[in-house]
Amino acid sequence: MSMDTLSEVEDLQVEFFLDRAKVLAVDGVNFKLDKDDTLGLVGESGCGKTTVRKLLLRLEEPTEGKVIYEGENVYAMKQENLKKFRKKAQVVFQDPYGSLDTKWKIGTIIGEALAIHKIGTQRDRRERVTHLMELVGLNKACYNRHPHEFSGGQPQRIGITRALALDPEFIIADETVSALDVSIQAQVLNLLIDLQEKLGLTYLFISHDLSVVRYICKRVAVMYLGKLVEIADTEVLFSAPLHPYTSLLMEAIPLPDPSQRAEFSVVKGEVPSPINPPPACRFHPRCPEVMDVCREVEPELVQKQNGHHIACHLHN
Repeated sequence: MSMDTLSEVEDLQVEFFLDRAKVLAVDGVNFKLDKDDTLGLVGESGCGKTTVRKLLLRLEEPTEGKVIYEGENVYAMKQENLKKFRKKAQVVFQDPYGSLDTKWKIGTIIGEALAIHKIGTQRDRRERVTHLMELVGLNKACYNRHPHEFSGGQPQRIGITRALALDPEFIIADETVSALDVSIQAQVLNLLIDLQEKLGLTYLFISHDLSVVRYICKRVAVMYLGKLVEIADTEVLFSAPLHPYTSLLMEAIPLPDPSQRAEFSVVKGEVPSPINPPPACRFHPRCPEVMDVCREVEPELVQKQNGHHIACHLHN
């Protein structure tokens, strides 16, 4: 683990049981996050993105594998070190209203973590909360208002402020802007970029919107049915995707010019059930480039040039 690496995921696997059937929600995932990095995690619904988020924050226990944070295995942390880790790693959820207690005033919501960790006096905590509110573009006069009194992107700004309360190093943004209007999305994305520059934050940005991912992320990891199939720098991935699944995702991005007609391939079939995934390459039943080896041998995620990782027999 290098000095610049903040977190590293090693052979992460988690299985659930659904009506006695085993579901491999995440299967052999490997990647690392360097300090000040923004890694986008993309893929179709149900591919395991949110499960990865829970595993990184130790909200779920893995069946196998490790999450190394600053040199220490998160799953082996004792209570004292785990409490310190909770301060360093935070999350911003997709639905701000669903993650905010409507009976509480936002000053209390944002300051709750400070009170739990017994940081400062009541006056110190209030000053910290009002400072963070102004940092994210919320008027400090809103301290005593309730979440339902806000609209637009303001509730999401409250969620971001709460995530910043304990001065974290690492923030997971799980579909943070997917429920917002496009103009509000741009404001929140620019806010996240600005906060990263000011506070030295590292992001894992989970999204299904590839246009948003291209705007904010420095690297992108593509996930399919519990496995990573490609990882590359953002511009490399968008200009020259290697995996057929990634190429099909890129083709599906809507064009901003209504006068242009997009030409794209239709992905065959439906996403297979994780209860009974296809053998070998999991994408082979839908892949337009399928070969015999794809049905027989599972491709490994290997590094090509310039940090571009690919799990596909076409390139391996």
